Amino acid sequence: MSGERPPGAVQPVLAGVVTSIVGFASSFAVVLAGLRAVGASQDQAASGLLVLCVTMGVTAIVLGLWWRMPVSIAWSTPGAALLVSAGRHGGGYREALGAFLVTGLLIVLAGMSGLLGRWLHAIPVPLAGAMLAGVLLPLCLAPVQAVVRFPAQAVPVVLTWLVLNRLSRRWAVPAALAVAIAAITLSGPWTAHVSRFWPVLTVQAPAFSAGTFVGIAVPLFIVTMASQNVPGMSVLAGYGYRPALRPILLSTGAATMIGAPFGGHAVNLAAITAALVAGPDAHPDPRRRWIASVTAGGCYLGLGLSAGVAVSLIASAPPLIVEAVAGLALLGALGSAVQAAVADPGQRDAAIITLVVSASGIAPFGIGAAFWGLLAGLGFRALYRRPASPAPGPATSPPAEPSTGPAPEHPAAVPAEIPAETAAGERAGLRPAGLDTGAPGRGDA
Repeated sequence: MSGERPPGAVQPVLAGVVTSIVGFASSFAVVLAGLRAVGASQDQAASGLLVLCVTMGVTAIVLGLWWRMPVSIAWSTPGAALLVSAGRHGGGYREALGAFLVTGLLIVLAGMSGLLGRWLHAIPVPLAGAMLAGVLLPLCLAPVQAVVRFPAQAVPVVLTWLVLNRLSRRWAVPAALAVAIAAITLSGPWTAHVSRFWPVLTVQAPAFSAGTFVGIAVPLFIVTMASQNVPGMSVLAGYGYRPALRPILLSTGAATMIGAPFGGHAVNLAAITAALVAGPDAHPDPRRRWIASVTAGGCYLGLGLSAGVAVSLIASAPPLIVEAVAGLALLGALGSAVQAAVADPGQRDAAIITLVVSASGIAPFGIGAAFWGLLAGLGFRALYRRPASPAPGPATSPPAEPSTGPAPEHPAAVPAEIPAETAAGERAGLRPAGLDTGAPGRGDA
C-alpha cells in the first residue's frame, strides 16, 4: 500500500485561483472596450466590470455548492465583442442597458420554455459561426494595426503573446496584458482619475427601443447561447458532469437582469475556463472538483474590486492597444468560428455572406451589422437552397440519382471555444446529453 497522501483541498483551490485570474485577465479588456463602445463613461464601465464579477462569483458559488459540481460561470466575451461592433445607438448608454436587460429576460425565457431554444437550434451552425466570426474579426485585426501605429508599445505585447502561446498557451494572454500594462505605465503618466481606486456602482434606468432590441439584445442572446452556454454544457458533459440546463439558464439570466442597470451585459456558463475546473488538473477525484469552481467564484468577487484601477489604466492607453490585447485573446475563438462557418460546403456561400456583412459595421435603421449578417445569410440560403430529391417510386421506376444540392444539415457542431481534450466526445452534435431535458447531475466522471 502506497504511503503517498491523497491530494486535499489545496489543489482545487489553486485551480480555482488560476481559473479566475486567467478568465479575468484574458478578456476584461474586451468587456471594457464593449461597454465604452456603447456609450459608457469611465465610471460606468468600471461599474459594469464590477457587477459582472459579483454576479458571476455569486452564481458560481451557489451552483457549485448546490450541485457539488464544477459549474464555472463567466461573462460573455463574444457578447462584449459584439458590443464593440454594434457601437452606440441613438438612445446612448441607457438603451444599451435596456438591451442587456432584454438579453437576460430572453435567457430566462429560454430556461422556462424550450421554444426559444428550438428557435436557436433552428439557426444553421455555419451561419451562427459566421456571424460570430464577423463580430470578432474587427477586434482580431487590432493587433496588426497596433504594431504599425504604435510599434514601441504593441510589438513587445505581440512578441510576448507569440512566445507564451508556444510555451504555455494558458498564460499567453495574461502575460501579453502584463507587458501592455508595463508599456502603458512607462510611456507616460496616467491621464485618468487615479483617485477612483475603488469602483463605484452606477445605476441608470434602462431605456428600450426597437433598434437596440434587434441590433444588440437578440444578437447578444444568440451569441451568448451559441458560443458560451452550449459549449459550456458540452465541456461539462465531456468530463462526465450533466447538470440540468434549466436552473443554469434561469440563474444566469436572472443574474444578467440584476446586473443590467449597473452595466453588466451578460452572465453565462464558461467555455474555455470550464475545462480548468472540471478536468483532472483541478483534482484527481471528480467529486472534489466543485471546490475549484466555488473558489473561482470567490476570487471573482475580489477581482471585481480592481475594476476601478483597471479602467483608469486602460483609459490612459491608446484605444488600439487595448483592442490589440483583446484581439489576441479572441484569435482562438475566431478560428473556431471560421471553422464552423466553412465546414459544410453546401452552406459555405451563405456563411461567407453572413461573415462579410456581420464584419462590415453597417447599422441601417440603428440595427447592428450582426443582425443584418444573419438575415443576409438566411435569405441567401433560402433563395439558393435546392429542393430535396423525390422519394423513389414503385419498383418499376428507375432508381433516383444522387442529389446534387447542398449537403443536408448536420447536427450542430460546437461552434466555438471547446478545448481539444473534450472535442472527441462532442463531434456527434451540439447538444450534450441532458441539454434540453436536464439530466440529473453526476459527481463522477
